[in-house]
Amino acid sequence: MTTQRQVKLIVKDLSGRDEKLRQIIDSNPLCTIGSNQRKITNFEALVNTVISQQLAVKAAESIFNRVKDLADGRITPSVMATISEFKMRKIGVSGSKYKAIQGLTDAALTKRVDINRLHEVADEKIIFDRLTELWGIGPWTVDMFMMFQLGKLDVWPITDLGVRKGWEKMYSLKKELTVNDLEKKGEKFRPYRSVVAWYCWRALN
Repeated sequence: MTTQRQVKLIVKDLSGRDEKLRQIIDSNPLCTIGSNQRKITNFEALVNTVISQQLAVKAAESIFNRVKDLADGRITPSVMATISEFKMRKIGVSGSKYKAIQGLTDAALTKRVDINRLHEVADEKIIFDRLTELWGIGPWTVDMFMMFQLGKLDVWPITDLGVRKGWEKMYSLKKELTVNDLEKKGEKFRPYRSVVAWYCWRALN
């Protein structure tokens, strides 16, 4: 967990590296990446993130709450294994997302991936590789999980449209950024790219 004091030092460092970023930092609240303690299990966070794929925030929250109701408030592998595709699709979960959630469930139950202990793994590449081996779990899902659940400070979610659009707005770009362009532009902000991504979202809003 990153303390508020540490985050303040991080944003001060970033502000000194880039004037456009400094303006966004100065006009927004302090970044919360890494400073929030986990309130839910890693498994529940991943289920939530899978549901959030390609959805607006409010729509994703609404569907996740319905899934939670269906599970009687217990988003655990053993409970999710008992919920049918028919019931999940009825509340708005697509067939592909149901399949991804069941893949997570099976991986957790068989211990193929010890999901609820992933926060103990220091190497982010190991986490990335273990999760992206599962069906329907791509880079965006893992990036969001590592940023918001595990509090990793140097994740650079180049596949997130909001980060790209936020960057374009921050720098008043007329041409759309490619994923490769954004990846290169993030290099100078290591090892705090998660924080920069957070402020890209703020710039967009």
